[in-house]
Amino acid sequence: MTKPSLPELLHSAVTAVGGVERPGQVTMAEAVAEAIDDDSHLLVQAGTGTGKSLGYLVPALAHGERVVVATATLALQRQLVERDLPRTVEALHPLLRRRPDFAMLKGRSNYLCLHRLHEGVPQDDEDGLFDQFEAAAPTSKLGKDLLRMRDWADETETGDRDDLTPGVSDRAWHQVSVSSRECLGASKCAYGAECFAEMARERAKLADVVVTNHALLAIDAIEGAPVLPQHEVLIVDEAHELVSRVTGVATGELTPGQVNRAVRRAAKLVNEKAADALQTAAESFERLMELALPGRLEEIPEELGYALMALRDAARTVIGAIGSTRDKSVQDEDAVRKQALAAVENVHSVAERITQGSEYDVVWFERHDRFGASLRVAPLSVSGLLREKLFAERSVVLTSATLKLGGDFNGVGASLGLAPEGSGGEDVPRWKGLDVGSPFDYPKQGILYVARHLATPGREGSRGDMMDELAELVEAAGGRTLGLFSSMRAAKAAAEELRGRIGNPILLQGEETLGELIKSFAADPQTCLFGTLSLWQGVDVPGPGCQLVVMDRIPFPRPDDPLMSARQKAVEEAGGNGFMAVAATHAALLMAQGAGRLVRATGDRGVVAVLDPRLANARYGSYLRASLPDFWYTTDRNQVRRSLAAIDAVAKAEGK
Repeated sequence: MTKPSLPELLHSAVTAVGGVERPGQVTMAEAVAEAIDDDSHLLVQAGTGTGKSLGYLVPALAHGERVVVATATLALQRQLVERDLPRTVEALHPLLRRRPDFAMLKGRSNYLCLHRLHEGVPQDDEDGLFDQFEAAAPTSKLGKDLLRMRDWADETETGDRDDLTPGVSDRAWHQVSVSSRECLGASKCAYGAECFAEMARERAKLADVVVTNHALLAIDAIEGAPVLPQHEVLIVDEAHELVSRVTGVATGELTPGQVNRAVRRAAKLVNEKAADALQTAAESFERLMELALPGRLEEIPEELGYALMALRDAARTVIGAIGSTRDKSVQDEDAVRKQALAAVENVHSVAERITQGSEYDVVWFERHDRFGASLRVAPLSVSGLLREKLFAERSVVLTSATLKLGGDFNGVGASLGLAPEGSGGEDVPRWKGLDVGSPFDYPKQGILYVARHLATPGREGSRGDMMDELAELVEAAGGRTLGLFSSMRAAKAAAEELRGRIGNPILLQGEETLGELIKSFAADPQTCLFGTLSLWQGVDVPGPGCQLVVMDRIPFPRPDDPLMSARQKAVEEAGGNGFMAVAATHAALLMAQGAGRLVRATGDRGVVAVLDPRLANARYGSYLRASLPDFWYTTDRNQVRRSLAAIDAVAKAEGK
């Protein structure tokens, strides 16, 4: 039997999922197959509607080696495991004459821990284990959630938090889950043979395709102890998110609350001298944190340095001294000890990292209204880490609807540790960028409107002219508006203002769960939804429910963002353009994601309105515009109002 061609395989898979074959999808599949065969790397931009999941799954399955697919969002993981992979595997089976296995793998804390569920949670303020089911009032929300999870534990095959419907609060889930540091290990745990996390790992070891998330991929790369099975091909979908997810995993944090928890957990497991030393160091740290002002610490103040060294040394002593608990009535001592060890080890590692003072780290104070001050440390760049750990021993395909910024892939490539496209050299990963376009006719389906006549937005203060413009645009559109704001304060101010000025319902992020808000927004065309960053890429509402996407300003990072400003400064010191490499790239990615909310299907029509004249007037405006879909561009406010009114009239005539 002759080997089936890639177009044949793709055709079968697309038919099986009820999709439509796109030229861009075929081009993408061929490029992915080539990269896998050549052991090279590919950055591929595939616009909304291309069908990129099948564009990489089909060549990966045809190749026959183990593949890891890492995504940023739960929605895409679910789509792959519940829809795309089952149908694709079945469709390709007669042609490939094999049926590849697939599995989902997440971090340990995403799975129900049977030990925690049955034995209770080690508590900080009392000896022994705490029965969360007895302590939580059965009528309280927490009590009901815990009882529901106990019943669910008998039914679920996966123990995966995301399979629990409806979901539960973080507080409730924390009662029945453990981090990898807190886990006793399958061999020491009474429930090791039934452990959901261990079963997920075993399934992943046997699977041909493992679907995971960016965070677990980062942990696998950073921590040296492999959590993903060996694989020959890595596919990173939603790749525009990868750098921020890896940075998040590589960020350490110390707060007084966290240090005090570590003290309480360790106190009953070590001698009094060791416990007192850690307690004293924790108190000194807490006093300093009460006075901490937000901002970057280019040098560690002497007093903070002493406090951190004291914490580090006391934590190290405690780690060495942790033994049996002094109270013989404590049950399940292993769990108590493991949780204490995890808490103290975290304090030790972060304190040591900051006191060592690497030039490659950024340290800063943050202050939160509810949680108080925290001390944080993050890598200045993760590009070296990604170049070394990601691209060294496998073929990597990175794909997203937004990877080509300002006309090329080099900006995103640099953030991933890649030299400019086409560069040669021994230790330089070979890669190429490919833009397979989009099935949408952007110049005919959408308008990019820049409100050039408005005042340039300042850092603070109200923008009366912007509010007037926003109200007029929403009224012309008949509602149907997704408002994307650069801060929650701006979103709230706009929602309050417009609720008093126009008759359309205004939904505001935070007033209901995101899922409920999006459902309500999609259900009523006259409704508007206002929110901030998480909406920039979380809303998928095709059709007349979303015909106007408004951005209040270019979403540059805040000038006082310690990590972004440090990265910008480092680029400048190396002779580069820090603003373009960091701030403009950050803004371009967000704007491209935001503008991508408008056209989600071939019949969609609408306007992306940017209420920031700098997009038209500033020198960097052309770079940002080149990063957006190729909409018809105008600064004519009257033309846009007429267009919105016409789009609204057509939708109403069609009864939508």
